[in-house]
Amino acid sequence: MRYFAVVLFALVAIIWTVQAVNFLDLVTDDGHAFKIYLLYSLLTIPKIFTKLIPFSFLIASILTILKLEKDNELIILWTAGLNKIHIVNLIFRISLIIMFLQHVMASIINPETLNFSRTILKNSELQFVTTLLKEKQFNDAVKGLTIFVDKKNNDGTYENILIRDEGKVLTQVSTGTSTIFAKFAYLTKDEKNLILLDGSIQKLEPGGSVNIVDFEKTSIPLSGLSTKTISEPKIQETSTIQIIQCMLNKNKYTHNCSQQTKNLRDTKAEINRRFGMPIFIPLVALISCFLLTSRRDKKNVGFDKYKYFFIGFVIIVSSEITVRYTGISWNHTAAYYLIPIVLLPLVYLSLIKKFKYENLN
Repeated sequence: MRYFAVVLFALVAIIWTVQAVNFLDLVTDDGHAFKIYLLYSLLTIPKIFTKLIPFSFLIASILTILKLEKDNELIILWTAGLNKIHIVNLIFRISLIIMFLQHVMASIINPETLNFSRTILKNSELQFVTTLLKEKQFNDAVKGLTIFVDKKNNDGTYENILIRDEGKVLTQVSTGTSTIFAKFAYLTKDEKNLILLDGSIQKLEPGGSVNIVDFEKTSIPLSGLSTKTISEPKIQETSTIQIIQCMLNKNKYTHNCSQQTKNLRDTKAEINRRFGMPIFIPLVALISCFLLTSRRDKKNVGFDKYKYFFIGFVIIVSSEITVRYTGISWNHTAAYYLIPIVLLPLVYLSLIKKFKYENLN
């Protein structure tokens, strides 16, 4: 358990750091506050934990057995009359605890935290207005609004600004599309208003006519704007209960519960990911126990640790890949669950057979 905790937290820290760097786009491109970015990044940690639990337990199991072998503790246990199957049973029982942990993380904690993080983005307002005013770029971070700035001066002013409002984003009184041109612009000190100088506003009226209004100076409020970051929860952010109700066709009007073939396939795959993947953890634990059959006097003893690690790694990766296809049909789903359930007793019986003649009692 100590090795498992150390490996898991170390890998999570590395991956979360890399992922947090990618999330900086929420600040630089979408204009969210740094507090929102930090909170959103932290709420993705349970998802990383869930992904890394099987791999971390595989490494921890192999490291534990290798350490016991290096310190001659296994030899002491064998000479004391302890059958190796007792060590296998202990590791297997621990793997059941880890399997339950991943099940709780995948089916309860992970979707709740991801859904909460999506809610935070949905309810947050644009904080860094300067992200909308990038030089030589068409910025459409706000839904229904496109802003282009030809040049940004060192004194904070802007030249040749084009603003296209698809309707009631900036020009609240408009019932249609508005296009604003201005030769110069600058932000107020509180960055809540954009002052436009020497320009015109072209409004497309419902009848198809264009109304042009010239101005020398006008102010456009920028407070309260929300970015068009995806605000609706994805399937992995939906609670397990809602997914099950959707599959039973009892809650078909909720989000992510479309009865289309592709959506139903994704729904089945997601529920299998939450309930099926943890079953592979005990199988990986038993695979690592084959290291107990290695002896120092064997020529390939150094190769065994890499061999069984590779086998366990292939099982974990295969379970992650094949779960995506379990939504195709119920036969694919049944096969996905049957593979670890059938292999578990077979691998366990194979270990018993190997240790049968090593019993020193």
